[in-house]
Amino acid sequence: MIHSMTAFARRESQGDWGTFTIELRSVNHRYLELALRLPEEVRLLEPRIREKLNQGLGRGKVDCNIRYQAPAEYATLEINRELVTQLAHVTREIDGIIYNAAPVNSFDVLRWPGVLQQPTPEPEQVHAAAMGLLDAALGELIETRRREGDKLKELISQRCAAMTEIVGQVNARRPDVLARARERLDARLAELKGELDQARLEQELVLLAQRLDVEEELDRLGAHLDEVRRVLEQKEPVGRRLDFLMQELNREANTLSSKSQDVDTTRYAVDLKVLIEQMREQVQNIE
Repeated sequence: MIHSMTAFARRESQGDWGTFTIELRSVNHRYLELALRLPEEVRLLEPRIREKLNQGLGRGKVDCNIRYQAPAEYATLEINRELVTQLAHVTREIDGIIYNAAPVNSFDVLRWPGVLQQPTPEPEQVHAAAMGLLDAALGELIETRRREGDKLKELISQRCAAMTEIVGQVNARRPDVLARARERLDARLAELKGELDQARLEQELVLLAQRLDVEEELDRLGAHLDEVRRVLEQKEPVGRRLDFLMQELNREANTLSSKSQDVDTTRYAVDLKVLIEQMREQVQNIE
């Protein structure tokens, strides 16, 4: 099943534990690269979040942004009186040691970690809500990538069909192309004076036919197109395999163009390369 690497998913959920918002963005990338932005309340979940994303996705650069807002009743700030008392005793002791010590104000104390405390819901509830919402967002992202993949598959299949038609047209022209090449050679030889070695002439005609014949290139183009269709039906990620096949198709199209001694065949080769480039651009987004 073809999956695109470009997708977006957003989920939001509210409960007694607060409000979670999760956004997942995915774009094409050579490998799977995860970038997480997490609030402190779920920082401990980072390994589990990474594992979950790794299990659901094969390739792509994925941005995971999780935002959390505690319920209104937890919005008040509380002072850790025990810690503040300890800091006050310590600062007095330091004042007795340091000559002309600067006074410590309340803002200096507030900067000390742990002085200000904000009550939070039970961590187990918060973590469970976060992971549940992540499952939903990841499912939405995968489904979006699947729908986009279906569209890419259809586009690539259409171009494969167009290329198969062109290959058939070039193959049908092969006898006429070789016949016209021989006619041109015969006309040129007729203009020459003197005796000609018939055996040497036949040998040159055979070599000419070999240089102009594109049967092998057409056979390989057809085989590569069949392989593209087969790969499109596979279940696992196939982006890298398709990218390799695009390179092989382009190589055969270039060889066909270089061998061409016919205007129509050259035009067909250009059409093939245009279709291959269009497919290659689509393949870059396939997982």
